[in-house]
Amino acid sequence: MNLASIPSPSTGVIELGPIPLRGYAFCIIIGVFVAVWIGNKRWVARGGKAGTVADIAVWAVPFGLVGGRLYHVITDYQLYFSEGQNWVDAFKIWEGGLGIWGAIALGAVGAWIGCRRRGIPLPAWADALAPGIAVAQAIGRWGNWFNQELYGRPTDLPWALEISEGPNRVAGTYHPTFLYESLWCIGVALLVIWADRRFKLGHGRAFALYVAAYCAGRAWIEYMRVDEAHHVLGLRLNVWTAIIVFALAVAYIVISARLRPGREEIVEQEKDDAAAGKADEKKSDAADAPEADATDGDPAKDTPEAGADDSDPLKKKDSAPEAADKS
Repeated sequence: MNLASIPSPSTGVIELGPIPLRGYAFCIIIGVFVAVWIGNKRWVARGGKAGTVADIAVWAVPFGLVGGRLYHVITDYQLYFSEGQNWVDAFKIWEGGLGIWGAIALGAVGAWIGCRRRGIPLPAWADALAPGIAVAQAIGRWGNWFNQELYGRPTDLPWALEISEGPNRVAGTYHPTFLYESLWCIGVALLVIWADRRFKLGHGRAFALYVAAYCAGRAWIEYMRVDEAHHVLGLRLNVWTAIIVFALAVAYIVISARLRPGREEIVEQEKDDAAAGKADEKKSDAADAPEADATDGDPAKDTPEAGADDSDPLKKKDSAPEAADKS
């Protein structure tokens, strides 16, 4: 018998006056705003301009949402395309189902587009945003609490999660894996902030540290879940994904530190400064050009001095052609 437990909400909809808002969507929206706010503060501290993170997020967030949903639908296609299922449900993102792997992958494509338009390096932008992404995930996981989904094995621990009877779920108390992952993500954010200050991480290594640390936690949390999932060699597909992505992130940190040690000194060039620099270069080129010949275009320099030789008959005789012999 449980002496204490975490109750689940009776509904997944939050009423904002006359506007109904699903708790899952609300958590995602709040998470995005917090991530951009943290990223902006870190970007400005690195020497960037305020607002740049938000401008690029306009590209990254939509791409990330599409990527997250695609990953979920592809890896759990039986929920939407098997017999008796309605494929239209694949578009109902508010009901839950975002794969972080697809969100980060396709979100990076959107961020790359935004960074190219602003002329800034993607790795530096990703480093600034990394802790914010972890906090956004911590907030977003509470959307699973609203939907009563992605819980773990049955347990009678004091912090067990109460699940009510419903479609594809049995009433009982389970491990609150959403809470475990939320707390883990907060720890990841703090780790990245500390390591970035301590070691001056740059060239995408702060972001890679976030990825590696998140995957380390996701592997054991995923192993506890009991919701339906594909298995490969006895392990859930997401466990294998976490292991592979973890290895890639660690390899990137090691190789990047050897090839490009240190941190970027300039992450965003001021447009006005860039224009002034080009103007200075033009002035410098003009000053370094060889001076034109002083006699060029000066008729007084090109003709003999007036009166210098005109009064000398001998010079005139010498300069005149010899007369023809008439004898």
